Order: sequence, then structure tokens, then C-alpha cells
Amino acid sequence: MTGMSDTPATRLHVHTPSGEAGVLAHEHAYVFGCSGHAQATEAVSLTMPVRLQAYERATLHPIFQMNLPEGYLLERLRNRLAKTSGTDPLLLLSLLGGDAPIGRLRYTTGPALPGPAQAGERLSDILAYRGAEGLFDSLVERYINRSGLSGVQPKVLVPEVSHKASAITDELIVKSGLQEFPGLAINEFVCMSAVAAAGIPVPEFYLSDDRSLFVMRRFDRGLDGRALGFEDMAVLSGKNAADKYTGRYEDIAKLIKAFCPPDPAHRSLAHLFDLVAMSCLLGNGDAHLKNFGLLYEHPESDDIALAPAYDIVNTTCYLPNDSLALSLAGNKGLFAARADLLAFAVAHCNLPQKAARARLLELCDALSDTLKQHAGLAAEVPGLVEALTRSLATFRATFMK
Repeated sequence: MTGMSDTPATRLHVHTPSGEAGVLAHEHAYVFGCSGHAQATEAVSLTMPVRLQAYERATLHPIFQMNLPEGYLLERLRNRLAKTSGTDPLLLLSLLGGDAPIGRLRYTTGPALPGPAQAGERLSDILAYRGAEGLFDSLVERYINRSGLSGVQPKVLVPEVSHKASAITDELIVKSGLQEFPGLAINEFVCMSAVAAAGIPVPEFYLSDDRSLFVMRRFDRGLDGRALGFEDMAVLSGKNAADKYTGRYEDIAKLIKAFCPPDPAHRSLAHLFDLVAMSCLLGNGDAHLKNFGLLYEHPESDDIALAPAYDIVNTTCYLPNDSLALSLAGNKGLFAARADLLAFAVAHCNLPQKAARARLLELCDALSDTLKQHAGLAAEVPGLVEALTRSLATFRATFMK
């Protein structure tokens, strides 16, 4: 990125769409101090309101950890920076956080924001490209310095160019697969199609023509391109990113009630029930704290609500004995947890039991319709049809009683 270097950063300026929020420094600990002129709307996190006293932690604050890469992207960056200063967290934020990281925060080594983003790619070209493995590597090389994305799966944040003009109109998250998980892009496309068929909010998503790339439009930008706030549940829990598998789905419901205004909280709790139920139904053993989050315009707005569904796959076709990422009523068993869904709906999501049971059957119908619509596609992933069909039959038998 323009103006960035690969030398260690000890101080970073943190910006929001409204202006500079403060300075993040690493001294004996990680310290974030709010700007003296910062307003409440410029708070960096729902958990860190503007105040005079600095926020100090032994480890990097969770809201800033959210923009650090994991897995594939982190390894690529390690290789790139191996001869300089390694992968110091503030260095990574300075490299990845000046342009378009997930959420509303941007990071610079000086008070000024960087210039215009790179030119971008056309969605149609990405989807139609043959030999997408080579394309993905090329996209990573070109755009890795603007991909403030978490998650271990290979992915990169790519600016999109419209067909009608040269101006950037939107941005895409392009995801490739992992060798140990064949057909992962197809798997995610089928599962996200079932989620969409159930009427659960999802970003726009696509499968490349050669079926090796899953492409999703980012959802943390407004219609005018303005950056929206996004905080995953690890951040809101005050946990380090490495602790994303520790916790309960009941805790997520509590966080929604704590941070969302009443009307969005009501809708978000119903949304949460859908997502937890679909994770059980789809055999998604990776629905951890970082795969749920709140979306908002700014920390003082009345629109704080659960973000659209993302990163939903069936994991049991690869790991037959896989379990839930978090516990539900003290249980992590994917099939066993179904018995606790109605209690979860009533006690934590404010849903009547009768309505919750009817909704569970609607989710089953959505998966059934999706399997019919994408039967040939799903059959290309070893074990996927069998895993989803078995789960569907078990759920229907349970909730039709």
C-alpha cells in the first residue's frame, strides 16, 4: 500500500469514517488512547466507549485482533516478511489495515489516510476464469496488502470494477479450498443456498464456473460505500481470537441483548436461532464465535443487529464425528444438540415453542429443496449428499412429532 513500509510499527493511528479515533501503541503492553476530540460515535468498539483513560491489555485488544490474518494469509505474509521484521501485530495492521479491512476501522502509521484503492477486478472474469488456482494465487499476490481478513481458509479481499465504468463499485471476498477438504467451494455454495432458501439474510454469493472458488460480496459496507461497524462475538466477549471455540451459543444471545436496541435485538435473536439451528441441521462444526457478529453504522446508532450469515459449510462429510464449535445446553454433539433447540428458542431467543418447532420444519424444507435444486453439484463433494440427507431425516423425525 502507498506509504507503508515493512519496518516494525510501535504506534498506529486508528480511524473511523467520522475521523481519527485515537492512537494504538505497544510499550510494556498494548495501549489504546482515544483522541481528545473524539466523539461517542467515533468509539472503536461497542466494548470500548470514548473515555479519557487509556485502554491497556497484555495482548492486543480483541477489536484490533479481528483485522489480523490467520491461516493461509498469515503464512503468505510470513513468507513475504521473513527477511525483515516477522509478523508483529502492529506491523500487520499497518500493512493490511489502511485500505479496506473488515469493519469500520482503518490503521495508518501517520495521521493521513492512504490514497485511492487499487483498480480492481470484474466479478464475471473471476467466475469465468479456467484454472482458478492460478487466478487465486495471482489475486493474493495483487491484493494481500488490503486483506484484513480473519479465518484459516485461503481468502482474499478484492475490489470489484463494474462492467459499465472503471470506478470501483463494491468489494468481493474470494475464497479458495484446502487440499484436505475437497469440494469446499461447492460445499459452501450448497450450504449457503440452503440458508438463503430459508429466508435467512445472506450476502450475495457465487460459485466460479470451474467450481473451485466461492465468491461472496462483503456485507460491511452501506449502499453508498460507507464502512459499517462490524464486531464478531469473540471481540464482544473480550476474548482473544485464539479462544474462538470457547463459549456457548447462549452467550451469543446474551451479547445480543446487551448490545442491541430492543427492536433489532428481537429480530437478531430470531436470526440467531435460525443460524444455530441451521448449523446443527447442516452439520456445520465450525460455527464459532468469529462466525457471528454485530453490524451497525456507528456505536451510538439504533441499528445494531446481527450480521448476515457467512462461512457456513458442512464439516461432517470431512470429519464424520465432528461436533458443534460451541456448546448448546452444555452439549456439543451435532445431532444430540437438536433436542436442546426448542429450549434454546424459548429461554434465550424469546421465541414461543410452537413457533420455533414450525420454524425448524421450515429450515428442513429449505434444505430439502436445496438438495433437489443442486443435487448434481452436491454429489461432486464426497459424502456431502449423504451427510446432509442423514441429518435432514433425523431432524424431521425429531420435530414432526
